[in-house]
Amino acid sequence: MNEIVVEKNEDDELPIPHIWRPIFTKIVNAFVKQDYNLTSGIKSVNPIAHNTAKQIKEYVEDYGEVLIELPEKTWDTSVYICYGNYWNVLIDLYTEDEGLSDLVLNAEVRENDNDYLFDIKLVYVP
Repeated sequence: MNEIVVEKNEDDELPIPHIWRPIFTKIVNAFVKQDYNLTSGIKSVNPIAHNTAKQIKEYVEDYGEVLIELPEKTWDTSVYICYGNYWNVLIDLYTEDEGLSDLVLNAEVRENDNDYLFDIKLVYVP
């Protein structure tokens, strides 16, 4: 499988594995550019359904702040947990005025051959 094994801990939330961080950075960078459909495509990330992209756009707009790229400190608070055959991920998002915001990016990650496959679920305030 992967050189770096991602822990399948169903009891505890854990920090986002380093191997996943570049993918989440690319996803959030696209959202910062208001590309909620990920039209440029990101390797290992499933396309976002039109309705999901529209909902993410509306949630971000309703929140009323401007998203910014992920700072390094986002990894101090973002977490994942294993739910059987996938990992549920919450990435803390940052905005221009607030810094750390109440918004999170929710995704699911599954093993896929010798890699991981990312599904974006939503951006919301938990």
